Amino acid sequence: MATQLGFYVDAERCVQCHSCAVACKGSNHVELGVKWRRVIHAWVGEYPKLTDRNLSVSCHHCAEPACLEVCPVGAITKRAKDGIVLVDRETCIGCRSCAGVCIYHTPQFGSDRTMQKCTFCVERIDVGEEPACVATCPGEALHYGPVTELKERPGTRVIHQLTGQGKPSLFIGTAPGSPKAEIYLDGILHA
Repeated sequence: MATQLGFYVDAERCVQCHSCAVACKGSNHVELGVKWRRVIHAWVGEYPKLTDRNLSVSCHHCAEPACLEVCPVGAITKRAKDGIVLVDRETCIGCRSCAGVCIYHTPQFGSDRTMQKCTFCVERIDVGEEPACVATCPGEALHYGPVTELKERPGTRVIHQLTGQGKPSLFIGTAPGSPKAEIYLDGILHA
């Protein structure tokens, strides 16, 4: 694979406006009740030093996606040129194996009885545009790019790569002294 694309979320800048989720739904014609991108609210730290943060999350387009491994018909693929994980809804048989194995609750069952999830807006990426969620974020909290570049984003944020099943391509920026990104995993898992 030439490049692995991922998302970066600045947890200090997200204001929970849901513009990213609305743009995703509109740009991709996502049906009502299905959420390819969602904004979660997480409490971080330990009492009495608790604080709340917002986090925009979608499919993490994992380096080693568990969903791909369990699909019995090969409907889930990972693009070689950029690592984007896609579901071919024409091939999907709706068995929900991918949903059962993804701890991030990414694949969702649609009214067409197939699984669906974030496509990283491949039709936009392929013509040099940003994903819809990134393009509409008014707080400039959401970014994307090659994981090698996301790890080294310039600025005052401490950058954490989310660790866990499948090696997610999600980076979270926090202010120096804030809890590590793993604290957000609980919010993602229970969103």
